[in-house]
Amino acid sequence: MGDVGLPRGSWTFLTSHARVLLALARDPEARLREVAETCVLTERTVQAIVADLEQEGYLTRVREGRRNHYRITPGAQFRHPAEAGRDIAGLLALFADDPPAPRRTRRERT
Repeated sequence: MGDVGLPRGSWTFLTSHARVLLALARDPEARLREVAETCVLTERTVQAIVADLEQEGYLTRVREGRRNHYRITPGAQFRHPAEAGRDIAGLLALFADDPPAPRRTRRERT
């Protein structure tokens, strides 16, 4: 499950699973193709990640007509022992909103 479009040997602070979860938290009705584009992953990788997250109880998939709607479980706990006892609500609160606009420099303002 590699990142597509990132330089070889690069790394990120958030895992692909976290990015997919956050993308679905931002837009619960997003198509997995859109999530893949947002997260710079393949659609197949996103499908596997969604299946993992659903199986572990981080989200539920609800069919609404011809579309899926994803519901995040904010009380779900992190899996790694280093984050034991913490739920994902804090991560969601930190990243679920769109990022703030970059600050403009003094030169750009004039």
